[in-house]
Formats: sequence, structure tokens, C-alpha cells
Amino acid sequence: MLSSRLPKDLSPSPFFAELERVKACAKKDAAEGGLPFIDMTVSSPLRAGLPVDLNAAVEDARKDFGCWNPDAAGWKSAREAVVEYYRERGGNFTAGQIILTASTSEAYSVLFKTFCDPGDVILTPMPGYPLLDTLAQLEHLECAPYFLKLTRERLRGPSAKLRGLAKFTEPAEVNSFRFVLDSDSLLAAPEKAKILLLVSPHNPTGHCVSREEWNAAVRFCEENNLILVVDEVFGDYGFLPEVRRSWEYVFGGKRDSRLGSTTLTTGRGNDSGRESLWDAGGGDFINLPEDGPKCPIFWLNGLSKAVGSPQLKLGWMAFYAPRERFEEIRAALEFVEDAYLSVSAPAQALGTALLPAAAAYESRVKERLLQNWQTLREAFPSKYCPEVLGGWYAVVRLGEDDEELTLRLLKEKHVLVQPGFFFDFDEDGWVVVSLLQEPALFKDAVARMRSLADS
Repeated sequence: MLSSRLPKDLSPSPFFAELERVKACAKKDAAEGGLPFIDMTVSSPLRAGLPVDLNAAVEDARKDFGCWNPDAAGWKSAREAVVEYYRERGGNFTAGQIILTASTSEAYSVLFKTFCDPGDVILTPMPGYPLLDTLAQLEHLECAPYFLKLTRERLRGPSAKLRGLAKFTEPAEVNSFRFVLDSDSLLAAPEKAKILLLVSPHNPTGHCVSREEWNAAVRFCEENNLILVVDEVFGDYGFLPEVRRSWEYVFGGKRDSRLGSTTLTTGRGNDSGRESLWDAGGGDFINLPEDGPKCPIFWLNGLSKAVGSPQLKLGWMAFYAPRERFEEIRAALEFVEDAYLSVSAPAQALGTALLPAAAAYESRVKERLLQNWQTLREAFPSKYCPEVLGGWYAVVRLGEDDEELTLRLLKEKHVLVQPGFFFDFDEDGWVVVSLLQEPALFKDAVARMRSLADS
């Protein structure tokens, strides 16, 4: 009776059933005066004491709550607010390159419907977030992995200081462990691959795509006629000056009077200085560098992370395509969007009001992320706690069996983490923690994790 899109068994696995049982016991014991329970999986700023102030935004947007102005791409005023969000960060998309969605998950669904047929393949990172497999399965698509691998680099003097990895004077050295894209693993992609999905910053490893990795991914997509999709919902939360938003690798910058701000000029990050504005007709200028990549590229984001408001259900995709394909792709996306018109008037009105406050909000969140990351890094050697370049999560290797570790932490220390197998790590013993938790609780939880690892 049920669709083949669904898993055959929807009941919890034995492990997660046991995890829920142990969690209930830990909470009960804490309520009765035992060791306090600390959730190190918290993923919502609303639950971590970091809400955005909605009062002014609601008052500003309320007049539009009752409006019904159907537009397949979303209200132009809301899309222009997204454009301004990028402009403040050095990017220069135009409203014609923005498509609003009810969430990032819906953006995936729209892209899958637009570019894929049943049985096609999405290339997803491993380790990676399991939701991507579910979203693909619901569209009758398959996922095939490419890999992030753990590497070691040796840093000296200023480089190490910049990353906060050591407090010393030159010429001392430290080891830095971090995850990087294994571009060679892309070569194993099945013939029916249609989309390459990058996540930057990556959940859960904190990897951010470098220029070299970006060039390899774009080249692969061009050679194999793939669509490149970049999930950058954590894009504003880079930890280091060297971290770049991937759209910076596509567009350069120069002043243009028609837009009144810095505009985009380059195709592959080599600052050619060519004019990038393309007239799609009727004065609809789109930023499409003439010498840009030959594959379409989509960047996904939303209010969930930009202003810590997943409950408002507003996301978007900003996209680039070669000029000869842009109008065809935009029409196809709007055809799919027009079938649902899922973005509500209140969400679009609130997004327009909230996005100007995003930078201030992100600064608050980043301060906490960096404080908690420092706490974690000081507690565990870099070999067991790889460097995080951005995002809300970190990974720690505590032992040999991540299922056992997760349950022991909960039973003995009343600390809830996520097991590495949930994210398809290729070796056992990893656990995943959120960096969002209140700093005093985070520090307490890390101390308990360390005591378990030492026991």
C-alpha cells in the first residue's frame, strides 16, 4: 500500500530505540538530583539560548501578512533582501538569480525534480548528513558517495598561531589534522550521476571547500555534464580568514554604476576584469561572467542559520548558469515552483525584515561557536579532534566503538552526542558534537567526555 519511496521498515533501529531508553533514564536521574543532563546534539539556536529578536521584524512585516502576490520565484522584495544579504558579504547576485523556497530541503526537492529522472544518482559526501539520502530516496533517486579524508599538515610559527593551534614563538611546529576533499574519489561516479553536492562548511566535519578543491569539482562537473549544488547554510560561520564562500571562486569584483555597488566579473577566480552583467531582456541584468564555469551552479541557504530561525521556513537558492542556458534553467525552476507556491506571505515578509539584521546575529553565534571550539580543542589532541574551519559541529574520536561510546557517555556521564556511524564515517569510534550549547554546559560536557576517554 505504501510508496516504494519510503523505507521498508520505519521503526527505530535497535540502537536508537536503546538510545531513547537510556536518554529517558538519564533525564529522570538528573531530575532526581543526579548528574545534570547535557545535550551536545542541540542544532537549533532557539534551544541554545540564541534566538533572534523577532518583535521589530514582526511589526515591520505585519502589514504584508495578508497579501497574496503569487510569484513562482518568490516576492521580488524578498529576493532583493537576499541580494542585499550577499552584497554585504561581497557577493553580487541579482534578484533574477534568486529562487525562494520554504526550506533548504525543499530547494533540494525542486532541484531533483528539475534536473533528475527516477534512477539518477546524486553524489554526496561521506561522511555526511543522512538527510540527503532521505531526500534523494523520496524522489526515486540514488546516492553515491565521494569522500572526505583526514589528513595531517605541519604548521610553523605564524600559520599555527593564526589558527590558534599553538602558543609559541617561531620556529616551533605543530601538527594539524583536518578533513579535505578526496577529489580522486569523484572518478568512481556512476554513469547516471546528475548532481554533485558539496556542503561547505560541511556537517559534521567543519571542512570548507578550498579554491583548489573547488576547481577540481567544477572541472569534474564540466567534463561529465553535472549540476553543481553547494549547501552553504553554515556559510556565514567560517572560523578563519582563509575560509571563503564558494561563490567567491566564481565571481570577482569591480564597481558598476548600474548596480550601485561592487559587481562580479570573473569566471574562475582569476580576476579577468570582464563585464559580467548580462541583459536577459527588458533590462533584467544578471551577473553571469562570460568566461565562467560551463556547468550550472546553485548555492542553498536560508533563515534557519542566517538568523537562527528554522521555524520561519524560508530558504533560497542563488544560481549561476552559462548565458546560453540561463533562461531555460530559470523557466524550468519556476515551472516546478509554480506547481506548489509553498513559500508563505508571512515568511517572505519576515525574511525581508530580518535579513538586514543577519550580520549582527551571526556575530553573536560565531562568538559562541569559537569559544566552544577552543574549549574542545584544548581538551583533545588535534589527532583526535580535527580542525574545524567553519559550521556548527565538530567531531572527536574517543575510542573504538562509537555506538558503545555514545551509550556509555549517556549512561555514565549524562552527555548526549551523536555516533559517527549515523554520518557514515569510514572508521569506528567517532562522535559528533554541536558547538551551539551554552559555554558553561559545553565545558562541563567536554570535561566528562575527556574523563570517559581517559578511563
